[in-house]
Amino acid sequence: MPVVSAIMVPHPPLIVPEVGRGEERKISATIAAYNTAAKFLKDSQPETIVLTTPHSLFYSDRFHISPGESAKGSFASFLAPSVRITVDYDTEFVDALKKEAAKVGLPIDTSPERDPTLDHGAMVPLYFIQKAYRLGKLPAVVRIGLSGLPLTEHYRLGMLISEVADRLGRRVGFVASGDLSHRLREDGPYGYTPEGPQYDDRIMNVMGEANFGELFEFGEAFCYAAGECGHRSFTIMAGALDRRAVKAERLSYEGPFGVGYGVCIFEPGAADPSRCYLECTANTPTARSSNDSGDPYVKLAKLTVETYVREGKRAKVPDGLPEELTGRRAGVFVSLHIRGRLRGCIGTIEPTTPSVAEEIIQNGISACSRDPRFEPVSPEELPLLEYSVDVLSEPERIDSPSLLDPKRYGVIVEYGFRRGLLLPDLEGVDTVEEQIDIARRKAGIGKNEPYTLYRFEVVRHV
Repeated sequence: MPVVSAIMVPHPPLIVPEVGRGEERKISATIAAYNTAAKFLKDSQPETIVLTTPHSLFYSDRFHISPGESAKGSFASFLAPSVRITVDYDTEFVDALKKEAAKVGLPIDTSPERDPTLDHGAMVPLYFIQKAYRLGKLPAVVRIGLSGLPLTEHYRLGMLISEVADRLGRRVGFVASGDLSHRLREDGPYGYTPEGPQYDDRIMNVMGEANFGELFEFGEAFCYAAGECGHRSFTIMAGALDRRAVKAERLSYEGPFGVGYGVCIFEPGAADPSRCYLECTANTPTARSSNDSGDPYVKLAKLTVETYVREGKRAKVPDGLPEELTGRRAGVFVSLHIRGRLRGCIGTIEPTTPSVAEEIIQNGISACSRDPRFEPVSPEELPLLEYSVDVLSEPERIDSPSLLDPKRYGVIVEYGFRRGLLLPDLEGVDTVEEQIDIARRKAGIGKNEPYTLYRFEVVRHV
């Protein structure tokens, strides 16, 4: 039995009357919609509720599914300790999902949590669902955290959830917990960005019409600027409805506190092969791989990383490289990805070694072992790595942002000893303003501090 119902809901604790103490009346439309969504879920008679939440354990490289037989939580941290929720976990479903994920290389972790109590991203939806069950016993729950993996991997997890439901003959109700933008108002808790209301308008249209393919078109930089927390949650849910006709209904949208709250319900229908949004082989999305690239720049980056990770040694410059690699100097960035997700990126704006080849070796070692945002690459990850090498032209100082083009030119923002660089033609960076702002923030340069702009071009090898 596949997924029988799905709901998209927010998780503001103040929506619970004991927490809100009257403030919840300001989002009365959300409360009414929440009650409708919870009843819709209950009426589908699920035997298991799969709940995705942004506030469970979040790992950059894997999904975490809560282990154990049961869990409980309360709103004590929100000064309402009397509101408690207890759930049983569907251990059979969790075990089956983990096994299926291992078969297709999707990383899932079920290790014990340091704090196993339910997070508020789970408790708020469960509060309303419990009300729909008239405080009776809830179905068993599978609680899943989000990850830093690409959206395609979140979608693929949803596809596996549907497959496991079929295999076990389990009626599954899906709860995608997630707030929308947190940056809707200057006086809100997270301030305002133009991307905030833009994101909310766009996501409510996408989800209200079940146009799930468009979820992949939200750039990472755009989502970050919008301050959303539910996009990955919604994408897992969309994957659970893959290849199914879906009747969607938008129930409500509100944002009076500077955070967007959207409620939608989804009724799955018959099989519909046209609603497949990934190119899949054996349920594995096709991934760009550089492992067999004939490009000498990429081959050298791959040799560098594999030599260092496996042997702890610096690769030697191979014989027979083209003159352009050994006879000239340039700044170089080496980028590593796994399934489209950044795994490491280190580069030099200007040359620091005698040749481009040595620059690739130097920065390739740094990208796999010294990028402060990531753990060093492990030997097990080597077959999954995708490589790209960007060779930079000499930076050119410019007097006006009008001389920039985010698709053609990279940008350097400089103030004193602080320098922030952004490569050109990045997904989700569509305007000069976005490009400068990201580079400025990377350098720690304040909005009102004076800065100098440089532009450069790159030749990208993949």
